[in-house]
Amino acid sequence: MTANVLLIEDNEQNRYLATFLLEKHGYSVEAALDGVSGVEKATVAAPDIVSLDIQLPGMDGYQVAQALRRIGAMASVPIVAVTSYAMPLDREKALAAGCNGYIEKPIDPDSFVQEISRFLPSPAPASP
Repeated sequence: MTANVLLIEDNEQNRYLATFLLEKHGYSVEAALDGVSGVEKATVAAPDIVSLDIQLPGMDGYQVAQALRRIGAMASVPIVAVTSYAMPLDREKALAAGCNGYIEKPIDPDSFVQEISRFLPSPAPASP
């Protein structure tokens, strides 16, 4: 099963790297450049997981996470904050806003996809 990732990231280089890594591992990626378009795309893209930058223009990642959680179909979709915010309370703030996980930037190309995949539900084992 290919997972659909909604990548909400305003930085072109970060977006390129994350998209490249995810697609290389078989994920389908839909990108949004800001929070407002990310919330809009979430309603039509039906992502399996959201990778969410916290520092976004206009609507920050905390507001985006809260907005996504108010959308019925998005209530249980994993949201992973991917951010350069690395102070002790930043992780707790992201989780309190509705994120399921937190990855610090700069992302590690060797482990990023594995870190994202930890938040996806495992496929049910095939029946014998």
